[in-house]
Amino acid sequence: QVQLVESGGGLVQPGGSLRLSCAASESRFRLYAMAWYRQAPGKQRELVATITSGGSTNLADSVKGRFTISRDNAKNTVYLQMNSLKPEDTAVYYCNRWPPSEYYWGQGTQVTVSS
Repeated sequence: QVQLVESGGGLVQPGGSLRLSCAASESRFRLYAMAWYRQAPGKQRELVATITSGGSTNLADSVKGRFTISRDNAKNTVYLQMNSLKPEDTAVYYCNRWPPSEYYWGQGTQVTVSS
């Protein structure tokens, strides 16, 4: 079973940038469509961005023009580059397959956007 470990979160001021990483434990990860999700306090988890095994991407309207999803199959890693961050981007960010699998939810990485 593939394990996914998210990293790269932190505290950043509005307008700042962060790059999140999601490292997979096995190379078969490259066969999967992957996604980033986030969950803000008191809210349901929401889809942020998806990327197919071939590299086609899609972004939620709320992050279009600010976030970019990418993958490096040689490193078994998916990235989320987040620019022009806003306080409403504050959440725990998770990666998982797309569609998500209950077996792959990890601990996530906290992103806090605050001055």
